[in-house]
Amino acid sequence: AQLKAQNSRIEQLSQKVAQQQRHLEKQRLKIQNLQSQVGLRPPTHLGNGVLEPARRRRLPKMIRLFGLAPNATRLRRLPRDCQELFREGERQSGLFQIQPQGSPPFLVTCQMASDGGWTVIQRRLDGSVDFNQPWEAYKAGFGDPRGEFWLGLEKMHRIAGDRGGRLAVQLRDWEGNTESLRFPARLGGEDTSYSLQLAAPVATELGANASAASSSLSLPFSTWDQDHDLRGDLNCAKSLSGGWWFGTCSHSNLNGQYFHAMPRQRQQRKKGIFWRTWRGRYYPLRATTVLLQPEAA
Repeated sequence: AQLKAQNSRIEQLSQKVAQQQRHLEKQRLKIQNLQSQVGLRPPTHLGNGVLEPARRRRLPKMIRLFGLAPNATRLRRLPRDCQELFREGERQSGLFQIQPQGSPPFLVTCQMASDGGWTVIQRRLDGSVDFNQPWEAYKAGFGDPRGEFWLGLEKMHRIAGDRGGRLAVQLRDWEGNTESLRFPARLGGEDTSYSLQLAAPVATELGANASAASSSLSLPFSTWDQDHDLRGDLNCAKSLSGGWWFGTCSHSNLNGQYFHAMPRQRQQRKKGIFWRTWRGRYYPLRATTVLLQPEAA
């Protein structure tokens, strides 16, 4: 009689466990659905022309619990890029989820300006992230979109596609001076080593001169483990630091080593973050932001 009672009790418990498992599975599916539809945009603000993260607001309990992706509740498709978000009426900069054509959704930082929405693809602020990364890291992206980060070459290519667009480069030195540059550019896919194609007038900004026979210059992306730069005798990414669209090694490198103070030795300063045509190769910059805006579809 005791065995029968115990067996009956065990059977009841097994049924309760199965019921709880079904309930948990339903909750998991609901959470996945919410993650794809619901989110929150933390506020950001602009300081001296370089995008900086603002203080986070307190997130609702469910978002803190499950890490739901940004964007206000949307029951339709996600925008393809920040520019489309701008055309839909969004005017506040912040974190959003986008889904370029043929790509899974991913999180980006959008900077809204008078001329449309820009996607932040790189930011340096404080040296909290190591940018001396291999090819696969630069392809996939790394860092924190609320702080220092690199969006990822494949995501950049998905955003720009074959349409081309514009790059914006925002620079800040240690005296508080800023510089902002904008120029047309086209970004190829991995089969081109994510080459950046630039018009001849701005080719020198990123490290080489276009030939007289061509009106543009194509700069492949290089890292210490995949050398595609235009120097046949040197791997710029290994000699300096970080991955970049190197022509030669002496014109620009916004993914170089972050220095909190000016190194005494010139050879060490070469490894820093620099833009030669503004402050020179041997001046390590304090902050940089690089943004991308694709052409209208």
